[in-house]
Amino acid sequence: MSIVDILQFVTGAVMTCIATQTLAAYIAASLARPLPDEVSAKTKAHLLDSLAAIVSGTRLAGGRAGTRMAQRLGGPAEALAIGAGALVGAPQAALANAMAAHADETDDSHAAGRFHPGCAIVPAALAMAETEARSGADLLRAIALGYDIGARAVLGMGVKGAYTSRFSTHTIGGNFGATAAASALAGLGARGAAHALSYAVQQTSGVPYWRRDKDHVEKAFDFGGMGARNGVLAAIMVQEGWTAVDGVMTGEPSFLSAFAEEANPAALIDGLGERYEILRASIKKWCVGSPIQAALDSLLALMTETGLGPKDVARLTAIMPDDRLHIVDDRDMPDVCLQHLLALMLVDGTVGFAAAHDRARMMDPAIVDLRKRIFTSPSKELTEAKPPRQAIIEIVTTGGKTLRHHTRAVLGTPENPMSWQAVADKASDLMEPILGRATTQSLIAAVAQIDQLADVRALRPLLQSQG
Repeated sequence: MSIVDILQFVTGAVMTCIATQTLAAYIAASLARPLPDEVSAKTKAHLLDSLAAIVSGTRLAGGRAGTRMAQRLGGPAEALAIGAGALVGAPQAALANAMAAHADETDDSHAAGRFHPGCAIVPAALAMAETEARSGADLLRAIALGYDIGARAVLGMGVKGAYTSRFSTHTIGGNFGATAAASALAGLGARGAAHALSYAVQQTSGVPYWRRDKDHVEKAFDFGGMGARNGVLAAIMVQEGWTAVDGVMTGEPSFLSAFAEEANPAALIDGLGERYEILRASIKKWCVGSPIQAALDSLLALMTETGLGPKDVARLTAIMPDDRLHIVDDRDMPDVCLQHLLALMLVDGTVGFAAAHDRARMMDPAIVDLRKRIFTSPSKELTEAKPPRQAIIEIVTTGGKTLRHHTRAVLGTPENPMSWQAVADKASDLMEPILGRATTQSLIAAVAQIDQLADVRALRPLLQSQG
């Protein structure tokens, strides 16, 4: 072995230890680490947004599937399966609530991390916080931690493009984020957190054919349910005395050697405690697929500026990033169909949760007529544009005018964040039909002051369906 080989071997061995140990130590100390005010406020917003997605999702196919599974598996009365209104084992509650959280396209996202963090991390954190009778402050810190670790796990994989990875980054980010959050709330020390990470690696899975799921049930499992369940299980395994392997994130063999596209070990720990990934996460204004957000923002802007209505549109062209257009182009599900939602916006003047999920509206003669005048155009320039997920709407009116609006910073993204009130308004739209207005408003107020809550189990009565 040459000196170069020896140095490479030693460097790799050191990094193997450093990356895993640094992550584990960060996880173990997270509940004692106060969040900066900005991070705390953003985490509250994502907690509220995720709870609203769970509550509304309990009435959708993915949420109902998760609820049935939790009821079947049962277990000790540790945490609330919100759709069932019953206490079950923590892994089952995490699974059910996470399935509901991504039962449609309501939940948050993280563009750089290529995953939907809230649908996996919040249910896992909530289930473990209930099980351990943790405070609201502990819950907030664990959620922020989950976003940090989940995003960094994907960033370490060095994925080159939106669809180049052999594995589903949406599943992997949720798996590691949920494991970190649950491990912190379980009170695992640094060695225990390292072993929980090992079980996270062993449970890493997910192949991105979820794009072919027409019912949003398997997708709900891939994005939310599997990661949330895996994370809680990993923490409980270590609590129960399971031992595991040290130094599993880097080296040969390891998480990165098995799953990375262009491994970047330094990204696993870069900026820990300084760069909070939840600040780079996005909350959706519209409860529809992420690529559609900018297009709806653009159309609403034109309608607001000009008083544009359905009869004024001779031709509408949505210019979209070419790497994402196929996800939403003429789809058969209403909440991910670009043309349908643009037509709906023109007819209704907005796109609410109920309307976006009403399949019957896809056959509405007024909608069908408008869709004949709605076209799409893929753009490589928009794919490469920063910030990501931009869109342009161009309209030729029946009067011969040409209107154009380019949304560069989508509402709800870090570049154009939603206010607390805007997030609360969205949550009200989602939850009031199920919880009732009074309970919904009480829940929103409780989340706003969650860091003052001594025991998160006090939230349970506010999450009970009245419908």
